[in-house]
Amino acid sequence: MSKVFVFGHQNPDSDAIGSSYGYAYLKRQLGVDAEAVALGAPNEETAFVLDYFGVKAPRVVNSAQEEGVNQVILTDHNEFQQSISDIKDVQIIEVVDHHRVANFETANPLMMRLEPVGSASSIVYRMFKENNVEVPKEVAGLLLSGLISDTLLLKSPTTHATDPAVAADLAEIAGVNLEEYGLAMLKAGTNLSSKSAEVLIDIDAKTFELNGNKVRVAQVNTVDIADVLSRQEEIEAAINTSIKYNGYSDFVLMITDILNSNSEILALGSNPDRVEKAFDFVLENNHAFLEGAVSRKKQVVPQLTESFNA
Repeated sequence: MSKVFVFGHQNPDSDAIGSSYGYAYLKRQLGVDAEAVALGAPNEETAFVLDYFGVKAPRVVNSAQEEGVNQVILTDHNEFQQSISDIKDVQIIEVVDHHRVANFETANPLMMRLEPVGSASSIVYRMFKENNVEVPKEVAGLLLSGLISDTLLLKSPTTHATDPAVAADLAEIAGVNLEEYGLAMLKAGTNLSSKSAEVLIDIDAKTFELNGNKVRVAQVNTVDIADVLSRQEEIEAAINTSIKYNGYSDFVLMITDILNSNSEILALGSNPDRVEKAFDFVLENNHAFLEGAVSRKKQVVPQLTESFNA
């Protein structure tokens, strides 16, 4: 069998990197020539994770076919606009994901492992156990980090009832204290002051097709929402440039306070009324407070989808 690429979504976060790295390792143990690659450089949080566990970042690729690879495995995503540039021209042989299924079609049957759990890394860990393959310390560390990142240390409403036990198992294998390591990891990703507005709005951003509208939903984690909003003018300038250059109808930025589990929503674009309807708030100076919101997947995208489809 020829080489298979395993990768998460564009603008990879800790779950995209952790789940793809872990699953590629598992597939190799099962006899598949699998390589974990990335669709972008790791963010600061993920760089902290990789450094902590002594793992070299997966190499960044732009096209599978340019690398002579025609078969791919997707983790932590399935929507084509979030995937590799030539996704429609290669064979998807597996998907391991915990998101909605949208804009997805293949010519051949495939294995899809989709579960409504807190992270793709949670699923990969269970697949190790199902195949009786031992999880190395560094792989456990990356899988644990993916789960911590996507559930904000098990505090997000996306946390599944099975996730705490998975986190405990992985923390033990990785040799870390879950709470201490998790908080240090999350804080590593909140240093936004040194980032340009252009970089800030693209750290963790995904595009969604909502009733014919190309909606960009980005999220940044912080310990001080006011500090991020103090840069509103330059952030809005960067968003407007991105809207114009990429043809987005709307751009929604979640500014999430990881300590108090709230978010401020900054929204620009053609449909502010639909954004307001989605969250039952009024945008003032293009932003509004969204109490208790920390999850883009569960507390923002479904609401936007319903509003744009109404």
